[in-house]
Amino acid sequence: MKAVLLLLFTLCSFNIYAQQIKFLVLNGNEPIEFATIQAGDYSLIADSSGVIFLDFSSGMQIKVSAAGFEERFIRLKEYIAEYTIQLKRKEELDEVVISGTLRAVRKSESPVPVEIYTPTFIRKNPSPDLFSSLQMINGIRPQLNCSVCNTGDIHINGLEGAYTTILIDGMPLMSSLASVYGLFAIPPSIVDKIEVVKGPASSLYGSEAIGGLINVITKSPEHAPDVFAEFSLSSWKEFNSDLAFSYRINKNLTAISSVNFFNYTSPVDRNDDFFIDVTLQKRVSVFNKLDFKRNKNKRNSIALRYIYEDRWGGELNWNKSFRGGDDVYGEHIETSRMEITGQYDLPVKEDISLAYSMVHHRQNSAYGTTIFNAKQSNAFARLTWTKSFSDFDFLSGISSNYQWYDDNTPVTFNSITNSNKPDNVWIPGIFTQAEYKLQTDHLILGGLRLDYDQRHGSIFTPRLAYKYNLTSNDILRINMGTGFRVVNIFTEDHAALTGSRDVVILGNIKPEKSINLNLNYVKNIILNTGWLNLDASAWFTRFSNKIAPDYSQADKIIYSNLKGYAISKGVSLNSNMSIGRNFKATAGFTIMDLLLHKEDERGVLKKEREMLSENWTGTWTLTYILHDLNLTVDYTGNIYGPMLLPLVGETDPRPEESPVWSIQNIQFTWKSVKNWEIYGGIKNLLDFTPAKNIPFLISRAHDPFDKKVIFDNAGNPVATPENPYALTFDPAYIYAPNQGIRGYIGVRYTLRTNH
Repeated sequence: MKAVLLLLFTLCSFNIYAQQIKFLVLNGNEPIEFATIQAGDYSLIADSSGVIFLDFSSGMQIKVSAAGFEERFIRLKEYIAEYTIQLKRKEELDEVVISGTLRAVRKSESPVPVEIYTPTFIRKNPSPDLFSSLQMINGIRPQLNCSVCNTGDIHINGLEGAYTTILIDGMPLMSSLASVYGLFAIPPSIVDKIEVVKGPASSLYGSEAIGGLINVITKSPEHAPDVFAEFSLSSWKEFNSDLAFSYRINKNLTAISSVNFFNYTSPVDRNDDFFIDVTLQKRVSVFNKLDFKRNKNKRNSIALRYIYEDRWGGELNWNKSFRGGDDVYGEHIETSRMEITGQYDLPVKEDISLAYSMVHHRQNSAYGTTIFNAKQSNAFARLTWTKSFSDFDFLSGISSNYQWYDDNTPVTFNSITNSNKPDNVWIPGIFTQAEYKLQTDHLILGGLRLDYDQRHGSIFTPRLAYKYNLTSNDILRINMGTGFRVVNIFTEDHAALTGSRDVVILGNIKPEKSINLNLNYVKNIILNTGWLNLDASAWFTRFSNKIAPDYSQADKIIYSNLKGYAISKGVSLNSNMSIGRNFKATAGFTIMDLLLHKEDERGVLKKEREMLSENWTGTWTLTYILHDLNLTVDYTGNIYGPMLLPLVGETDPRPEESPVWSIQNIQFTWKSVKNWEIYGGIKNLLDFTPAKNIPFLISRAHDPFDKKVIFDNAGNPVATPENPYALTFDPAYIYAPNQGIRGYIGVRYTLRTNH
């Protein structure tokens, strides 16, 4: 009898302290397949409905996890037989973005497709400047525009750099003059993340955002490392150093300060044309950002940045004593720049915020015998009011953009009064935006913007966006919008400054306008041991009043509004994958078609390809981690299809199209247990340069001042035994970096403690 009672007591005890528990694992309303619950040595996997049944004792702690989601730890309680567990996506899949709508929202919640790139991504192929780092992003190509001084711009989906707006912390700091060299002076060390929006964004950001925008978001003092230091050296003797500190001044004020120094002063001429292959540079950038802590999470942030750069390219024996003369050819550019940006939330109950920036840029340059000295000052302010209701978010604001520009060219000279006349432009604007949630899965955004430019009158730019969550892992977006761009001729094309061609402006240049349609589909796939993200887009853009530089005459660049229209269309696919603990990969491919529809002398429209625009491009990063060795291997690369190149004349022997070309790199990174990283690798494994397999890269590099060129009465070069192809000096035939294979090594130190 006692044995029976003991058995009954044991069974009752088991029923009390061990029971079958049902777990339902969800992301929002969607079940998570293959979610795992682990307790001690036991683990089970959820079925397709996200359900798991387990027998565990009360008081035991379990871990709930799933590929692509954040882990959760839960301690089981007595008498609870069913748990519903919500898992959040990892931030690498669903970070916060602001560029698409001027509001901080999760990437999956934004009606505008926004791409995010972090310092971890950039460090897979480290570069001393942001310009070079962007070559890893699908659909974006850093374009060099001059073989001598290596000026560049950023192409998005094949469109020229003048169509891309570069923002720093949401402020349009890269003005028309600064866009020529300013991109080289943004060190990756101050970057927290980069947001990319492809397609017109003029309804929020105004002029120049006609092709897309790149928003460089700098690090916050509150979340930055206490100390960050990085030093690197390449086999070409390029030296780069970054040093940054974050610190607390008092309980309400934190700061981050950084200094970047880049030095490359070793001339290299591997294609034997007596011109250095890569521009020599000395550059220093100083950055400081202050964050003030305020009540109710109100923001007050101020950032200052100073940049100085001295660069030159040209013949190997050039030095500053030849500057501006016609004995030895060189292009020397000295740039200094001061920036102030800030954001201040007004101390009122409503959500009203003021963002502002001020920039002063000076450039003293000599392109052979052509002296180009310019100054530009910009002041920008934007006041926004945000209001949220249950299913409705409203944003409205006003903006003011003042631009002052002066140079030593006829652009800022009054021929009537025979005096200098700097260009002063004030562009006020007003905009509004509304987001409305239809049920749970539908979101509609509408936006309107009106700007007034004293040169062109009122400019109206509306946009409409729609987002539909088919499931928690499938998102469809449709965006329609317009854009406009006010043109600054002397930064449209660097060839206008080299002195090798005269600039001719036909008629009164009108601002360009565009209308765009973009379809975007995102698919998240949860794998047994990881996840796969697919992001596909298709777009169509029609441009009117397009400015298309005409290079048909060897000694001239002719600017005018296109008689006709231009079309840009294409499709792209980005993929992001993580498998297990060891392997991660990204890959992207873009196919595009950019055509000018130009009227001939009879008024008949004819199609013509855009200059320096590829029809297809691809990028990839492959990462494998050997955890036992603390070693990471990164293999990165890009590949580009042929593009039309600017020849000097019909008899130019160089190819009219570039070949298919690719830049590929490999890197090894060793991480110590604590704070150190040592990395090294090889850039441009294929040793590709545009000078290979062509007669020459720079036209008439041996006669850069055209002293031996004979011209006819119309100013056209004449073929002679010394000049059989009837060419003139021209360095604009370039489409890829002219720097071959090279090794590099670097070290990073990161210290994080409580401030």
